[in-house]
Amino acid sequence: MALPDFSKEMARPRANMVERQLKARDISDPRVLEAMGAVPRHIFVEEALALRAYDDSPIPIGHGQFISQPYMVASMTQALAPKPTDRILEIGSGCGYQTAILACLAGTVHAVEILAPLRDRSLATLSRLGLSNVSMRLGDGRQGWPEFAPFQGILVAAFSEALPKKLFDQLSVGGRLVIPLGPEDNQRLVLISKDADGGQRRRILEGCRFVPLV
Repeated sequence: MALPDFSKEMARPRANMVERQLKARDISDPRVLEAMGAVPRHIFVEEALALRAYDDSPIPIGHGQFISQPYMVASMTQALAPKPTDRILEIGSGCGYQTAILACLAGTVHAVEILAPLRDRSLATLSRLGLSNVSMRLGDGRQGWPEFAPFQGILVAAFSEALPKKLFDQLSVGGRLVIPLGPEDNQRLVLISKDADGGQRRRILEGCRFVPLV
């Protein structure tokens, strides 16, 4: 996976992140590990925070939002299991780091962000990386992006107390949706699959902590 690296000295911290935070836990999908090792996470955060980019923790990106810790990005991506031909919907793209990981793994990524400064910044960063299979719009993530539905995968990077119906409706049969659900103080990352009859199957993956889906 050939992506430009904007800082050679960050190659070692990124490799350590993959080995110590991902492989040492339960991230085993080789494609996910490759993408996490290829995307320069430090260019998605403010320059003053670049040295923290590969720490095992979320980082503020302004406007009350955060870039998720590397493990959570990898865990959500592994659960989604995007294929090279899949059309993916991402809700709450933030600074664009999760978007970049998905773009390395899927056919196309359609991302929705509600905050214009984050949308603009992430588009600029994705363009620097040469990732041309991403489209992004400003809007209410609960509405999804019906013009491009159905999606083989939907990833929601913000918590909701209940599954937004319009998002599940835009999931293809056999598709997978990963979303944090529950009250703010008791969130659970949930994998939801759509059956042939339109029903859903749920599997709780782990506890998590996200900003609300607004």
